Amino acid sequence: MAAFAQPVVVLFPAVGTTAQVTVSGRVLKNGPSGGSSTISRNLRRLTTSNWEGVEVDLRFQGHQAVVQSGHDGNFEATFASGSKPFPSGLWTAEAAVKGAEPGRTTVDVMSDKAPFFVISDFDDTVAITNVIERGKFVENVFAKDELTQAVVPGMSAFYACLRAKPEKPVFALVSGSPVQYTARVQRFLQKHDFPVFGQYLRDLGPSTLSDYKQPVIRSLLKSIAGPVVLIGDSGEHDPEVYAQIRSEFPTRVKAIFIRNAGHAEDPKRFDGMTLFADVKEAEKSAVAQGLMESSCGGAP
Repeated sequence: MAAFAQPVVVLFPAVGTTAQVTVSGRVLKNGPSGGSSTISRNLRRLTTSNWEGVEVDLRFQGHQAVVQSGHDGNFEATFASGSKPFPSGLWTAEAAVKGAEPGRTTVDVMSDKAPFFVISDFDDTVAITNVIERGKFVENVFAKDELTQAVVPGMSAFYACLRAKPEKPVFALVSGSPVQYTARVQRFLQKHDFPVFGQYLRDLGPSTLSDYKQPVIRSLLKSIAGPVVLIGDSGEHDPEVYAQIRSEFPTRVKAIFIRNAGHAEDPKRFDGMTLFADVKEAEKSAVAQGLMESSCGGAP
């Protein structure tokens, strides 16, 4: 039998601005606990039951919002700073539900002077998942975890160099990985020294079988002003998704980087993008575009 803990509130890491922060999460009736193997732990993450219709008390920087969880246990609240802007930097949001373990998460508030912000994919962009090879993909999703899944070499240093600005950009992870893997993804990023990411993972269901990234990216672009850098891989649809976003926001997309993870034979997919097999190629392009200093990372 599966082992389960008490109900729990899961808050997703987020990014925001000095004017506005949106925090979201999910209430679980039975938080997953324990597990004798990696496979069983991953399956329990994916099969936890959601708690619908409960009151969630959210707090951030002295502001409070009370919302109700939806049919999938999800909830969301937007905090406006009002006359006193939220301070930039890393802060904590909290959520409480009566009878459940409370949730806490990190919110990265971007300075108004930050030169750009970054939206990144996860699978085969920063973590090796082998999405285009079914057998390896299943192994990575179910038989591996944050400790055993391989990292894409050099990507952590590349992201650190993009963040190495006096007014630091924020990083948002928009990925097809399921929301149930939020903690796993967060621990993977911490283990490999990536910057803090807001996480906007996929809520599995019929409505997210395709075109699930575009609405999230559009929402982020509307809530965060300024240029954006998009980073993904060639294995599935990132080039097409990012090209579509660039066509909709032509003055906003500053650069697009695509890691070669296969299916890269057609150069038209990468028009106006940096396609790279080795992260040093991405670093060199980022230096040329003024996104990072040549003294950072391994760029010449």
